[in-house]
Amino acid sequence: MRHLKKYLPLAVMALMVTAVQLLTSYTGTAYYLTQLTITAYYGLLITGLCLLMGYAGQLSLGHTGFFAIGGYVSAALTTHDLTACRNDFFITLLNHAHLLISRHDIYGEPLITVKAWPACLAAIAAALLIAFIIGIPVLKLKGHYLAMATMGFGIIIFRIVMASTYFGEADGISDVPAFTLLPGLTVSGDFSYRTQNYYIAWGLILTGMFLLINLIDSRPGRALRAIHGSPEAAEAVGINTARYKLLTFVISAAFAAVAGVFLTHFNGGIGPSEASIMKSVRYVAIIAIGGMASLWGALSMGVILNFLSLRGVFGSYDDAVFGAILVLVMLFAPNGILRLPIWRKLNFRHRDG
Repeated sequence: MRHLKKYLPLAVMALMVTAVQLLTSYTGTAYYLTQLTITAYYGLLITGLCLLMGYAGQLSLGHTGFFAIGGYVSAALTTHDLTACRNDFFITLLNHAHLLISRHDIYGEPLITVKAWPACLAAIAAALLIAFIIGIPVLKLKGHYLAMATMGFGIIIFRIVMASTYFGEADGISDVPAFTLLPGLTVSGDFSYRTQNYYIAWGLILTGMFLLINLIDSRPGRALRAIHGSPEAAEAVGINTARYKLLTFVISAAFAAVAGVFLTHFNGGIGPSEASIMKSVRYVAIIAIGGMASLWGALSMGVILNFLSLRGVFGSYDDAVFGAILVLVMLFAPNGILRLPIWRKLNFRHRDG
């Protein structure tokens, strides 16, 4: 029974996802699925960052860097023309392994590029490797020093994609091919490309939440909570805090990279704004308002606030709104709005004394 209760929110979420898709199709508002799909991919990053901040106690202001690494590496591999070097040994090896594809760009010119799925795996592997390399020295820092170091990493990635002609500079990369989704199903009619991506995005969210819930309830999850409470006490009882911090950092980077890859291929491109510091502030604000140690709280706030942002509700004050949210939450609800006293007063099962 305890295990059924643990997975009940996932079942409810799956039903809600299906209900929303059917409702939008019935009412002729299926265009909302585009914003909801993008929201889901951002939510994937948020849940991974929530694990790092809320359970390992490590503040990161550079996770947009891993998001950008995933998106940009996959975009570059699937759009950069390899025709000029097709006789090189490495390119020939990729061709024999059936990892290359011939296609045409938006101007009708022939291209030879890496296939989407191998590029996706390469992008995620690159993000994991970078996370492992920088995580070893960076995670030795604490508090605002750690925040500043991760922010510096994010700034480095932002400047690289802004200055590199390979990554399109300020224009970013466009003409990124879509994944071949759900083979055997048409991309027209009721089950359109938009609908397919909607289910893929929310399927990733459900899978990610399933993995994180099980991780938190496992022995490593209990170790993470001990590290968050007191790293010194955790070390005293034999927990390898450095190892667990690094593992959590790499896992959260993987979530960000997967989100970056899939969103880039869904949008057909990526720009430098995805690596901006204000995006990192936005994600931290969302986790703070949902509750640092609440995966469901962070995800729900991420869905609501990102959807409103994508719908243009905040207008040109978008970044200012998320900055103000972060300041207000830190001042008046440091544990998240879901743990405010008002919710305890509304709980009819609460008994005084």
